[in-house]
Amino acid sequence: MYADNVTDSMQRAIDETNRRRAKQLQYNEEHGIKPESVRKAIRDLLIEQVAEESPIYGEGDPGRDLADVISEMEFDMKLAAQELRFEEAATIRDRIKSLQGSPTGPPKTYTKRVVRKHGKRR
Repeated sequence: MYADNVTDSMQRAIDETNRRRAKQLQYNEEHGIKPESVRKAIRDLLIEQVAEESPIYGEGDPGRDLADVISEMEFDMKLAAQELRFEEAATIRDRIKSLQGSPTGPPKTYTKRVVRKHGKRR
């Protein structure tokens, strides 16, 4: 934080951060955990985003009901969030919003093909 003076609310935030840090360090020490940075090559991150290898929502049934497609996407979004894949969950959320938010209202059937990132529905 950058400021000329430390306000009461800033001090409370700093104190809370220090309290949580101390608690985490104590837990790590008790359980023999040595924190390490995540080591993942940038190439690995980029490969996950190749759209050609991913299945498509509504594939094979262009007249599929939009509500069913959105329901399936919401399930996948919640699953991704539960598995701590927040970026994927946010991407699916944005797709859902774009389907729901057309200026003329949502279409009655789903005809647009939307790429799903991680294989089959779990």
